[in-house]
Amino acid sequence: QVRLVESGGGSVLAGNPLNLSCKASPDDAASADCMGWFRQAPGKEREGVAFISYGGGIRYYADSVKGRFIISKNNDKRTVYLEINGLTPEDIGMYYCTEGPPKACYAQIRDSDVGYWGQGTQVTVSS
Repeated sequence: QVRLVESGGGSVLAGNPLNLSCKASPDDAASADCMGWFRQAPGKEREGVAFISYGGGIRYYADSVKGRFIISKNNDKRTVYLEINGLTPEDIGMYYCTEGPPKACYAQIRDSDVGYWGQGTQVTVSS
């Protein structure tokens, strides 16, 4: 059973950065072809925002976050990271670490395409 545990959420002033982490277990969980992040804003559906291939050479970003979000990973630590820059109130929501199908690293996917979900970490932005 794959287990994904997020950390790093919290309340941040608008304009500031925030770094999220996701650790995968067991060891082979981090060998997934594509891992990344979904987010769910209050009252809205979940949206895939960033995904990264196993080797890190392929990254997909939703249009809504391009230029501000950076996804990376450390396979030795079985950890995927999401750097969020220039936080705005539109970034408020629950952020979920996910294991997606290979196509997630190339195009937007639906939440029904996701194989495994973390429990989520809350991001709040204050002005």
